[in-house]
Amino acid sequence: MKKNLFFKIFTAFSFLYLLLLFLGHENFDYYLKPILIPLLTIGVYFNKKFATRKILLAALFFSWIGDVILLFADISEIYFIIGLVSFLIAHILYCVLFNRQIKERVRKNISFFVVGSIIIAGYLIAMLSILLPSLGDLKIPVIVYASVISIMLLFAYNGLLIWPKPANQLVFLGALFFVISDSILAVNKFYNPLWKSSFFIMLTYLVAQYLIVTGIIKLNRKEKD
Repeated sequence: MKKNLFFKIFTAFSFLYLLLLFLGHENFDYYLKPILIPLLTIGVYFNKKFATRKILLAALFFSWIGDVILLFADISEIYFIIGLVSFLIAHILYCVLFNRQIKERVRKNISFFVVGSIIIAGYLIAMLSILLPSLGDLKIPVIVYASVISIMLLFAYNGLLIWPKPANQLVFLGALFFVISDSILAVNKFYNPLWKSSFFIMLTYLVAQYLIVTGIIKLNRKEKD
């Protein structure tokens, strides 16, 4: 019951926060944004224990650190870099998390996996080709970050092919929304300002985190059953 309560509170606060962002009240970032991921984290903490729970909690923790630090990105570039590193660690943890969910050899359609891998690689190449001319000294950090989040999406796609439904779909969609969120942020910052960018970045980001969390919980519940 406790975990469901915190997930419901997360949903309610997210809706309020996104509404305020859409209406242009971005100053509420400092008050609402720092409490959102902790609500998800507490929901996971009160969930029944499962083997990969600590990894999920760690990924959420570093995501929260990134959220807080990026609030000050307009003050200095160093805050953006530290926030980038925090989310990089979170994505590495998600890669480990997704990989740890594969407990036994399961037959998958290799053709689908190859096609999906090519599409993800194509996204990575296209995104970097757009961003690289305007990255300046951030070329290497952004290349590393984009590569890691693409690998994270690939792990989630692998899970889509071998994990049971609907957990596999939730986790994959969560990873996909994460990539979309980071892509919007990168294009908005380095290429061309986008309309209501803060709203769409946070909308896709919050949906991503929620889907990954609920998908992992369902997946582990299924494995236990």
